[in-house]
Amino acid sequence: MLKIGKIEEGFVLDHIQAGKSLAIYEHLGLDKLDCTVAIIKNARSGKLGKKDILKVECPIDMLDLDILAFIDHNITVNVIKDGEIVDKKELVLPKQIKNVIKCKNPRCITSIEQELPHIFFLADETKEVYRCKYCEEKYSERQK
Repeated sequence: MLKIGKIEEGFVLDHIQAGKSLAIYEHLGLDKLDCTVAIIKNARSGKLGKKDILKVECPIDMLDLDILAFIDHNITVNVIKDGEIVDKKELVLPKQIKNVIKCKNPRCITSIEQELPHIFFLADETKEVYRCKYCEEKYSERQK
């Protein structure tokens, strides 16, 4: 059995849909931080069948909860201090996301003005639909 030691201070992202941990690693910019990261892929899960887990040893304020919630708001975020879980953060879909996804509409102003930020707003919370702030193009790919 694989054994990965506990972390002293940081966070554990649990119940990640199997195969999504590397995308989360990239979107959160964990490769740019000087911290220890353990990625566990396809772990057995009673709830999901298979799941991924990310263990990150760095302060929780380094984590952008909005990006994480956009990727998958069902992920469990456990905050670790002194080797113990001290808090669980609940993720909610952000009202707006900036520079996480790009508008694919070729007529959108962001296609012409390269320095403009790509901003999407939550148009329909129940269907998890985001739209471009500038042209209202629907973001349809839920494969971040």
